[in-house]
Amino acid sequence: KDLIITEEPADGRFSVIKEKREVEKMDYVYILREALVWIITIFWLYQVLVSVCSLVKIKEKPLKNKKTNKFMAIIPAHNEEAVVGNLIESLKNQDYDKDAYDIYVIADNCTDRTARIAREAGAIVYERYDETKKTKGYALDWFLQQKIKEDAPYDAICIFDSDNILDKNYLKYMNKKLCQGEEVVQGYRDIKNPTDNWITSGYALFYWTMHKFYHLARYNLGLSPLLNGTGFMVSFNIIKENGGWKTVTLTEDIEFSLQRILKGKRLGWATDAIVYDEQPTGFAQSWSQRSRWTVGHMQCMKEYTGKLAEAAKEKKTMMNFDGFLYIIGSIPMFILTLLLLVSNFVLYAMDGMTQTELVINILRYLVPTFVLPSLTAAFVMWIDGKPIKPMVKGLFTYPLFMGSWLLINFKCLFKRDTSWEKITHNRSIKIDDVSENIEDTVKEVEKV
Repeated sequence: KDLIITEEPADGRFSVIKEKREVEKMDYVYILREALVWIITIFWLYQVLVSVCSLVKIKEKPLKNKKTNKFMAIIPAHNEEAVVGNLIESLKNQDYDKDAYDIYVIADNCTDRTARIAREAGAIVYERYDETKKTKGYALDWFLQQKIKEDAPYDAICIFDSDNILDKNYLKYMNKKLCQGEEVVQGYRDIKNPTDNWITSGYALFYWTMHKFYHLARYNLGLSPLLNGTGFMVSFNIIKENGGWKTVTLTEDIEFSLQRILKGKRLGWATDAIVYDEQPTGFAQSWSQRSRWTVGHMQCMKEYTGKLAEAAKEKKTMMNFDGFLYIIGSIPMFILTLLLLVSNFVLYAMDGMTQTELVINILRYLVPTFVLPSLTAAFVMWIDGKPIKPMVKGLFTYPLFMGSWLLINFKCLFKRDTSWEKITHNRSIKIDDVSENIEDTVKEVEKV
């Protein structure tokens, strides 16, 4: 250690040692890169194999009873005077026994005429004021606690966002699912305004793809779909067993789904129970909304990843394993993909790959991330018989929508806003307007 070398020996021994160390570092990066490639490939191969099951038509479950179940239609609403009346109207027009369901509106911290308009439209209104607990989960728990104490005579609850409108057969199909023995069922969340601009079309293509290749595929395979924020049904007995609605994250729907999966209870799926949802048209609102979803996913990841891994190990069921893959499939897989991209550039900088190899490896990421989703969405639209022509522009801009979501995920790695922000709904779209738009679109496509 006391030896001081002033110059390199003539035989170049130090250069050889240095070069050897550089090669060893390159080997470590290469091994890391190959491991990441295999992990990401296996993950997405699993997703593709599961998605194929959506193309298989399964036999309907037999009815366990023939009953007209009584429903609570629950609408949590915060300053929704512009749209809540349309939802109540579509609920009152259900093709279902009018004595077998009641409409409740939770006017949550409202400062406008939401409560008054809802009462005038025929809903039973509960007004809540709590500035410290603002999320939908808290509002639902507050309301359901009261109904449990009353021992209210209902078989199930259906939860809707105030900007929704329903297909007239929604309750009829949910009643059928309840009679088949399903306890928690997600309806088909369609879009009221898919052609407004590139943002709303992005939402529509995303939901249509998820409905087919995630929710329906898992339902067909005997795994569990997930609740989707609105338009879902839960047996009132489940609510009583839980002691209310016990969620605390920003994504109460995902949290509730994971709680059910942990208990070994799969959720149901009802393609025919259609609810139309309005999507934000402004990029700032969309960014805020999707940021909230990402943060909510991260909250669920923190709370449930370990529990789902333990459940998959102990119960050894595919449903628990699939739930675990879902929770690690968002942010953790995003981070691994970023590391894979960085490893390619590091190898290139260390002369471990040529420029051509670098470009090819980056394209292997860009094509599946930005091109494949548009092709997949177009395929889903073709299978489901949705008119493609009005959505052509949306298909071309879909990569922009998904790309912005990647930026949101990256931002949320470092800055997470856990406050809830209201999405403003100003357009008054009724169920008749949606039906007319669909009919006009079909006629236009038939002409073409």
